[in-house]
Amino acid sequence: MKILKAALIGTGFMGKVHSENLRRLGTVEIVALAGSNSQRARQFGQSIGVQRTTGNYEELLEDSTIDAFHVLTPNVLHHAICRAALQAGKHVLCEKPFTVSLDQARELVDLAARTGLANCIQHNLRYYPVVQQIRRMIEAGDLGEILIVQGTYSQDWLLYHTDWNWRVEAKENGALRAMGDIGSHWMDLIQHVTGLPITELCADLATFHLTRRKPKGSVETFAGKQLQAQDYEKVPIHTEDFGSVLLRLGDRARGAFTVSQMSAGRKNMFTIDIYGTKSGVSWNQERPDELWIGQRNSPNQIILKDPALLYPQAAAFADLPGGHSEGYDDTHKQVFKRFYARVADPAAPVEYPTFEDGLRGMQLLEKIAQSSKQRAWVQV
Repeated sequence: MKILKAALIGTGFMGKVHSENLRRLGTVEIVALAGSNSQRARQFGQSIGVQRTTGNYEELLEDSTIDAFHVLTPNVLHHAICRAALQAGKHVLCEKPFTVSLDQARELVDLAARTGLANCIQHNLRYYPVVQQIRRMIEAGDLGEILIVQGTYSQDWLLYHTDWNWRVEAKENGALRAMGDIGSHWMDLIQHVTGLPITELCADLATFHLTRRKPKGSVETFAGKQLQAQDYEKVPIHTEDFGSVLLRLGDRARGAFTVSQMSAGRKNMFTIDIYGTKSGVSWNQERPDELWIGQRNSPNQIILKDPALLYPQAAAFADLPGGHSEGYDDTHKQVFKRFYARVADPAAPVEYPTFEDGLRGMQLLEKIAQSSKQRAWVQV
């Protein structure tokens, strides 16, 4: 079996996640990584056992032995790195949100199509086994016609004005923060499982901390901070802390969701509630193996993930038997498994989110920004 070779571009939280789960495949070797500077890259390389490190990703483009780039940088860099990698003949897997503008996303979709290279947006949350079960239940008609979708993606890691991450600055993140970072996940997932496109929306965005205290040194995503007053500088904030969106999906369905990075006590609560003419389902990422199924005229159910009891297409995303939890890390592994199957064999099915999905996400984010500014419904 040929061992495929990957380069990681980015050394933060997602660098750790990607490095750990790539190695679980057994068919991919991380041969190089690039960071924002050579020291940071070297330190991260030492922590994960990768010898080749650099502060300039362009040094890796001409290496013909590298099959794929993982783009794990701040959003503002996604477009340039993805473009350069595709032009160098590399397959590309990029974290979401795809880019910081719709034009950038369209350019990359067109470039990827011309090259024929495998391209993926890391919407990993699709690939919890129970989420795939919801998708197959809807396809089988178990819920009937979908009428209502509801949910939230709520976190608290930016609750205080002293909480900081590169995402709070528009110059690094793009104009939308909470919506771009976690709202993109919610919208992708609800369309994926229901099969219904979001056709219209009405959004309201709020920034509660108009200024934040920026640490004078670097701070990792989700890292706790024990800094003193002299370690900060005060900066204005132009990205949102919270957002709420009313939705219309397909021809008839309606819904609503919220996103928040300031909901005290909510560490990573992603919920979807889907109600049809026959039954309903509810799922919470913080309890990933549980699926609630609601009925009108019979007792409700809570089922636990067991591949032996799932639809076969959903069971394919479960690698462990019933009673053995599969969580956040496993969803990344499932995407990588399918992406690298395509890298190894161009005839393999595309069973992962592509740049086209990233473009769709950018279209929705643009409409959310427009709707919030106009205080009005907009068509997608």
